[in-house]
Amino acid sequence: MLRRLPLVSRPISRVAVLSRAPLLIRFQSTNNRAPAVSEEEIVTSKIELKVQPLPRPGEETETKRARLLYQSRKRGILETDLILSKFAKVYLGTMSREEMDEYDELLDEQDWDIYYWATRNNDVKPCPERWEKSPLMAKLRDLAENREKEVLRMPDL
Repeated sequence: MLRRLPLVSRPISRVAVLSRAPLLIRFQSTNNRAPAVSEEEIVTSKIELKVQPLPRPGEETETKRARLLYQSRKRGILETDLILSKFAKVYLGTMSREEMDEYDELLDEQDWDIYYWATRNNDVKPCPERWEKSPLMAKLRDLAENREKEVLRMPDL
């Protein structure tokens, strides 16, 4: 036999506060007034995890090219998918082994970081010096500018 849970006459005592601080939760008192919290009391922390890529010793050039094409198309963020898939279509077929190694290292970066670097959005995420001086990043930025103002879509395979 199922029992009914008693109805609660008060609102839930937790309220998520949307502010510049990510995942900040304030707990309300029982009289439904939020406690006063000063800016000094709000402590935020940023956690960045970098997953090391799998080592692929002895990977054949064509296998690497196919893997890089797949990783360019299936990032998870549409904006980055569009830029990198078009980049792969234009440049990946003619890349040398060294250029593919560099592109592989770029694909190991976070999606939003690649997007901000390619679109020169340095206010949000400055481009590291390693990528700032890279000819690969220069090509990616040139392609991301979309000077022809064409509608971007995922290239055909």
